[in-house]
Amino acid sequence: MSEVAKIEQQMAQSDFWSNQESAQETVGRLKSLKTLLKPLEKAISASDDLAAMIEMADDDASFAAEAPREIERLETLLDELEVTALLDGPLDDHAAILTINARDGGTDANDWAEMLLRMYMAWARDNDYQVELLDRQDNEEAGINSASISVRGPMAYGYLKGESGVHRLVRISPFNAEGKRQTSFAAVDVSPEIADSAEVELNDDDIREDVFRASGAGGQHVNKTSSAIRLTHLPSGIVVQCQNERSQHKNRATALKMLRARLARVEEERREIEQAAKYNEMPKVGFGSQIRNYFLHPDQRVKDARTGHLVGSFHSVMDGNIQGFLDAYLSWRVRKK
Repeated sequence: MSEVAKIEQQMAQSDFWSNQESAQETVGRLKSLKTLLKPLEKAISASDDLAAMIEMADDDASFAAEAPREIERLETLLDELEVTALLDGPLDDHAAILTINARDGGTDANDWAEMLLRMYMAWARDNDYQVELLDRQDNEEAGINSASISVRGPMAYGYLKGESGVHRLVRISPFNAEGKRQTSFAAVDVSPEIADSAEVELNDDDIREDVFRASGAGGQHVNKTSSAIRLTHLPSGIVVQCQNERSQHKNRATALKMLRARLARVEEERREIEQAAKYNEMPKVGFGSQIRNYFLHPDQRVKDARTGHLVGSFHSVMDGNIQGFLDAYLSWRVRKK
């Protein structure tokens, strides 16, 4: 609570908004802290109510009858508190940059990648997160080749980081006239959005910049000018690109933001590997691992390959109802340690 009071005092200063980026970062930090404190305050209040109810039950039997329901409510709040307490990573309170790339499966994979993009945007909308489209490369036939979005809100990266990996879809292909079953893959990568002022070392000599014409949908201006930017970080081999804006300058700024995020994620993974070195098994959560299976044929279900969490409604998951998967991953990650 003292940290919240400290930030609120800082926000009351007359020059607080003089640095917009720093101010937004501080406001985001306050929202994240309040997100952590809210279930704790609810649980404390419910505990006090239950104690008072039990005390009055000796004089009024109606309070005794209400006690089991109040105990059940408290148990639910404690479960929520337990999940929230797992958001303890050093970057969990940051915004998230989520990138989706179509993989094996031809046009079905491009369509599948776009379906995942809509799924994550629906989850963000339902949870009052802000979403900004950073880059989108449409496929000529259907769907997308890739897309990147920024998701900003309390603990966005903490909740979404477990989505990194390969997502597999099995369905009857709408792009196959013979109606054959098709397996498609899309890769998701989630990185923490890092402010320009943060200490993520970027040496100009380590970055190769390529300028090219944007491809796919985007209007005549986008396609006729060399405004798209591709950055290659030579030491790590990380490649990011942006062609969403008409301005080459804006695309470069967005690409640099994406590169900072990827480098921060690499550093976090390095720390996690070092921390897990003393255990026999390192949780497999990397970019190349298959983490979840989505089925539309022969039955409709979605099952996480790591946690075993299962949802029997494919369309419900596609509508953004993925919180169960996010919470299950946080709990699974702790158990693996």
